[in-house]
Amino acid sequence: MKKDLFIKLSVISVIAVAALGYLWIHALWLYLFVIPSIVIGIMDMTEKTHTLRRNFPLTGRLRWLAEWARPKVYQYFIESDTDGAPYNRLSRSVIYQRAKKANDSMPFGTQFNVYEPGYEWLNHSINPLPLEHGNHDPRVSVGGPDCKQPYSASIFNISAMSFGSLSKNAIMALNGGAKLGGFAHNTGEGGLSPYHLEPGGDVIWQIGTGYFGCRNTDGTFNFEAFAERAVIPNVKMIEIKLSQGAKPGHGGILPAAKVTDEIAKIRLVEKGKDVLSPSYHRAFSTPTEMMSFIKRLRDLSGGKPVGFKLCIGQKGQFIALCKAMVKTGIMPDFITVDGGEGGTGAAPIEFSNSVGMPLRDGLAFVYDALHGFGIKKHIKIIASGKVHTGFDLVKNFALGADMCNGARAMLLAVGCIQALECNKNTCPTGVATQDPYLYKGLDVADKRRRVANYHEETVKAAVELMSAAGIKHPNELHRSHIYRRVSANQIQTYAEMYPYLLKGSLLEAPYPKGWELPVMHSSEETFESVVKY
Repeated sequence: MKKDLFIKLSVISVIAVAALGYLWIHALWLYLFVIPSIVIGIMDMTEKTHTLRRNFPLTGRLRWLAEWARPKVYQYFIESDTDGAPYNRLSRSVIYQRAKKANDSMPFGTQFNVYEPGYEWLNHSINPLPLEHGNHDPRVSVGGPDCKQPYSASIFNISAMSFGSLSKNAIMALNGGAKLGGFAHNTGEGGLSPYHLEPGGDVIWQIGTGYFGCRNTDGTFNFEAFAERAVIPNVKMIEIKLSQGAKPGHGGILPAAKVTDEIAKIRLVEKGKDVLSPSYHRAFSTPTEMMSFIKRLRDLSGGKPVGFKLCIGQKGQFIALCKAMVKTGIMPDFITVDGGEGGTGAAPIEFSNSVGMPLRDGLAFVYDALHGFGIKKHIKIIASGKVHTGFDLVKNFALGADMCNGARAMLLAVGCIQALECNKNTCPTGVATQDPYLYKGLDVADKRRRVANYHEETVKAAVELMSAAGIKHPNELHRSHIYRRVSANQIQTYAEMYPYLLKGSLLEAPYPKGWELPVMHSSEETFESVVKY
């Protein structure tokens, strides 16, 4: 029930009870229900910390009634859910608690069956580091030998989410949180909007296949428009999006209902029509051309870090990129590896469920490929795909990531309740909508603090885990630190599951076992296999 309807019903209720009271005096007792309901509704309308109550006075409280009832059936779900659902539910609880800086500890110990396949853990040290001597804000310097403006990044940042998909208030809350917490905010492929810049947080400008904000009218890349925006001080890094885990090989989708005058102006598209990004880039068509494109963007930005994002698909194509790096001497400053489990506001279900390599496998492959070609030292790896907790960070660092990005976790921190209305422009919490009534209910000042809180507490949790293992910095983690139960009576470390390659082992034959065909059948001159089957 929206505010205007609540006000109308309140007036009608008062008049109706008064009329009934005139006819039957005992009807005035109804005021004992009507008046408190109106008072509660007015309190909700002025609420700032709960967007749902602010947008839907009185009726929005039904969500908290459901939360109150949840513990009574919680154990049932823990026992009956499959495919990681209990873990996801616990992760959501942790995110909400940390965003509010509330106690996120749990009673009665481990919430999982530790003998079930899939259970993972970190082996601690008998001589852990004292927390007071630990590095509570680990940073990573991003920038290779050709970078003139390296960026000192947090180990945990906001993943790509576009203005258009998200409301301006949600974007300002996310960027404001990044400003407060000293971490970076990826714009998503929807372009660099004023709401990414106004709060003053560090920005990673993502450029997708639609080239929004740096495109010509025919959709081709506009280098002059790029150069004009890339030198903005807030822009710390530039990311070329090749693909994303939620729908790899499929272009982005922004429904016509969300394409307002403002968004059309920012993206340089036509208002009121679906915005469908191409599934491929037109600025380059071969691995060597892509390296030249990276170099040109780096030069036009004044030497800022330039990298690319992808979900791993055909391994030979990534190896072709590595060969192009070696041959041209041009390398990205970072590579963002997105897992097939990554989320989005709208994607074909087959793409979300059945396309793209999961993060753990893709991350290990990318690290090994770069190390095998002897170029990892120049390139930072960012991991993205259901990164929620400090343990998620630690696991990804162990596999080879230097930093991590989170999207849905940051949305939960900003107020998302997973209403699954992202693609309908009807998000009740004002996060994923362009409806002014809904997004104005999202209080930017309150939510940016929650984003900063969640980031701070999650990084703190990762640091505490590393301290328990006797580790000072994420770059000291390796695959032998993480164990995974693969069957009822067998466990393996990540190092056993994903054996390391020797540095430079992919530069010449004989190649490591399992890598022979992808290396032999790839070329820096084409994304296609050089051998036809």
